[in-house]
Amino acid sequence: MTRKNILVFRELPDVQLVRLKAEHEVTVANPRIDAQRAAFDAALPRAQGLIGSSYPIDDALLARAPQLEVVSSVSVGVDNYALPALHARGILLCHTPGVLDETVADTVFALLMATSRRVVELSNLVREGRWTKNIDEDLFGFDVHGKTLGLIGFGRIGQAIARRASLGFGMPVLYHTRRPVDLAAQAPELQGRALFTARDELLARADFVVAMLPLSDSTRDMIDASVFDAMKPGAVFINGGRGATVREDALLAALDSGRLRAAGLDVFATEPLPKDSPLRTHPRVTPLPHIGSATHETRHAMAELATTNLLRALAGERPPAVYDTASA
Repeated sequence: MTRKNILVFRELPDVQLVRLKAEHEVTVANPRIDAQRAAFDAALPRAQGLIGSSYPIDDALLARAPQLEVVSSVSVGVDNYALPALHARGILLCHTPGVLDETVADTVFALLMATSRRVVELSNLVREGRWTKNIDEDLFGFDVHGKTLGLIGFGRIGQAIARRASLGFGMPVLYHTRRPVDLAAQAPELQGRALFTARDELLARADFVVAMLPLSDSTRDMIDASVFDAMKPGAVFINGGRGATVREDALLAALDSGRLRAAGLDVFATEPLPKDSPLRTHPRVTPLPHIGSATHETRHAMAELATTNLLRALAGERPPAVYDTASA
């Protein structure tokens, strides 16, 4: 088999680099690092395969990669990629669905628990030496078990969250998507436990509203003031999907007015979160640094799948996980 040129634009585990180097010529150059930018720019024109994540592969960059055949993203989301340009040029885009579903669901549920029981706030009370007596009612949290969970977006991760809520915590689960999910085929354990619900009814009934939306033109800024205004007073909002699906100014207004009790956020419109963002220090916000899939096991599984996707594509075979760029 002809050896081709691969450009790795974000670090991979050594075991995956060994797999790539056994079959192809490999350049590792992270364009986010100033010392590696020149190497990235030099390798791009001859690259036939790209592999990495969290860096915009836009129209201008693609124009500098005339030999490109495949992009393998170490992620599920594809909002960093110029999908129309990839489709127009016939460049294959691969991603890593499935392997991170349970891990992200763990993270989202951890946020749900932390916001409701004020885990971070009360842990800091101890760390900072301010725990000098039994806490008063003004520091009490709220129960999670038995409360109603509303999911906006109900793909594999949403269903994994629903299993934790319904089977583990006895929570009624409402979900809203463009069309009902065939639970008998996709999640039989949730039959009779997760109910397809109109959006406004879900917002009015749910004690916790969890957004698990991908980012697209139709979902950008979808969670806006009208959504927060329609939510049950005192509800908690969690975002584990994409930051730019939420109008952060509207979220802050809902928190400041007391309409929402708290918010747990693993994603933001701009990442890393700017130091001057009010979300960073807001007393009702539990922020995380986009760690949904950040476990040793899951990140290695994602890298393994992304590497397999790339090798299969360069060999002229069908990769396990191809994203349909025509659907953009």
